[in-house]
Amino acid sequence: MARRAPLPPLPESAVLRSRLERARAAAEGTGLLIAPGSDLRYFLGAPGGSFERLTTLVIPADGPVALVVPKLEAPGFADLPLDELNVDVVTWVDGVDPYAFAAERLQGAERVAVSDFTPALHVLALREALPKAEQVLAGPIVRELRMRKDAAEIDALRKAGAAIDRVHARVGEWLRAGRTEAEVGADIADAIVAEGHTLADFVIVASGPNGASPHHALSDRVIETGDVVVVDIGGPVAEGYNSDSTRTYAVGSPRDADVLATYAVLQEAQQAAVDAVRPGVSAESIDAAAREVITAAGFGEFFIHRTGHGIGLDVHEEPYIVGGNTLPLEAGMAFSIEPGIYQPGRWGARIEDIVVVTEDGGESMNQQPHDLVVL
Repeated sequence: MARRAPLPPLPESAVLRSRLERARAAAEGTGLLIAPGSDLRYFLGAPGGSFERLTTLVIPADGPVALVVPKLEAPGFADLPLDELNVDVVTWVDGVDPYAFAAERLQGAERVAVSDFTPALHVLALREALPKAEQVLAGPIVRELRMRKDAAEIDALRKAGAAIDRVHARVGEWLRAGRTEAEVGADIADAIVAEGHTLADFVIVASGPNGASPHHALSDRVIETGDVVVVDIGGPVAEGYNSDSTRTYAVGSPRDADVLATYAVLQEAQQAAVDAVRPGVSAESIDAAAREVITAAGFGEFFIHRTGHGIGLDVHEEPYIVGGNTLPLEAGMAFSIEPGIYQPGRWGARIEDIVVVTEDGGESMNQQPHDLVVL
């Protein structure tokens, strides 16, 4: 059975080679095992996920990098520039122990770092194959590379941001009283693809009291006149980089008298956080910039999540914009700024943009207005 789609646009070989070299340097003597998923896509340009048969990129402290892959899956990697990257391809067939091939490349390693989302069946088998090596997560190593986006990655984020902006600009075509959240969500999902994404990764249409649940699933609730509706949507473009943008809508005049004043507080908080972005400030200071405005207005208890998350090949990745994260921001870091106010049983609102740190501030990937959109 074919499991791999045609490859999307690949980064240049020189970029991939640099990433492999930087990973080895960052590992400081720790062997790396990179599973299929966003990490493998970052290093080789290969999309796709893990299966029950082991595929892993082995980056030893010394010696050649190797891709251990089932022989029946190997044709799916044929278009990758593995020769240019000096990556050995080690194939195996059913009935052979693939973990021994990976272990052979890491003989003598005292520490082995495994991709964070490697399936447990592979993690445990690799531990058995390398019993003398301490097994740790690769995330702390890999995130040091992935957090700082290069120019091509930022261009892909701009492309994704513009594509999701076009969808938000069309929400008025589908969001109206008498339709269910699920019906509106289906139309939005189609538009996400039509406007330039490869798929609709997530669609939240949270109307009325459902808007007080930040990760509300689409439901059969019928949207009513006067509802406030939170629309949070996103997905990847061909290069693999993701959009994620939230705007809040009202179907006719909001029924609750406090909506406009409360929303103005949220708008001020989101803008304060965006304005605070610049190199050298901490991730938690961006969270504080939004939270202070909301708390001062008396809504602190209704802001129930972090202000943002990193974004790139994954929708959620480092750096996280949250209290306690003292990481200094650097140019190239990309993350959401998405404060919200959620009043249980009544309504909720959120405004979300993706922002990239520049040399002297921040650049938003989203250009849709932040005002409450009254339809």
